[in-house]
Parts: sequence; C-alpha cells; structure tokens
Amino acid sequence: METFTLIGYSLGTAVAVRAAARHPERVRGLVLTAGLARADNRLRTSLHLWLRLLAQDDRRAFAEFVALTAFAPAMYESFTATELDPLLEDIAASVPPGAPEQAALALTVDTTADLPRITVPTLVIATTEDLLVSPANSRVLADAIPGAAYAELATGHLPMAERPAEWTELITEFLAKHEL
Repeated sequence: METFTLIGYSLGTAVAVRAAARHPERVRGLVLTAGLARADNRLRTSLHLWLRLLAQDDRRAFAEFVALTAFAPAMYESFTATELDPLLEDIAASVPPGAPEQAALALTVDTTADLPRITVPTLVIATTEDLLVSPANSRVLADAIPGAAYAELATGHLPMAERPAEWTELITEFLAKHEL
C-alpha cells in the first residue's frame, strides 16, 4: 500500500507517531489508544517490575501483575474465582519471547519531538481506568499533535477486551469522518 492509516495501541502509539513523522507522504491518519510519548514514573516503575519478574522467570507473579494493571478495577473484580485462576495461568503460559525487549524499549522511547510535526488527522483515545499507562499520557499526545481529536473510554489498558464495541465505534467514526 502506498498510503495508509495507522492504529497504534500502547507502545504501538510511539511506533505509529514515529512512522507518521518520518513518512508523512505515506501515513494518511493516526488513531492512538492507551498511548504515550515517553514513559512516566508509574510506567517506568511498572516496567522495571516486569523486567525483574521476567528475569526471575516468575511467570505467575508476572501474570498477576499484568492482570492487575491491564484490567480496570471493576473488570478485574468481575472475574469469579473459577475464572481468574485459568486467566492468570493463560497469561503466565503466553508471555511472548520478546517481552523483556518490549519493556526495555518502552523505558527508552521518546517521541515528544515528533508530535508537533504530525500533520494528518489524528484521534487519541484515552483509557481512563488504565493502571498501566496513565490516561494523562494520552492527553499529552492530544495536546502536542496539532488538531488532534481526543476521546475517552472508561476502560483499563485493554479496550479491545473490556469495551470492544465502543472502541471500534470511536475508530470507525473517526475513519469515516476523515474518509481514511
């Protein structure tokens, strides 16, 4: 494809921003969800804990921490005891091989200088109950990207799991409005 719209989620928002800044002739639009320009104190602390748990190969503790920070509190509390343990086991069993490298990248990424150079229609979606990537990071993105639209979704870090219909609706309305 010669031109395209990028949808970046979490650390992928930094990737999408960097691509748009480096290749403005190809990127037609951006949708950034649960994102960041650079890690804040809370995220840095969380990522350091991720790295320690992974280095110790304590996958169960890693899974517990990931679940506690990925789901909104109400969503986490909605799991029954019989649902929660298998969920944690699934997370522990499915840690991708590149997880430590991903955490290390998130610790060092900084796209703040790129944000004012974004010229394409952009939608920033803040996940307002996010305990991993603070919603304040989404506000930073929206404020620094000229003309960016800003929306909030009452979800934890996983809008595709907690509120998939609402998340999809925000994205499709934005894409339709800008004919992307």
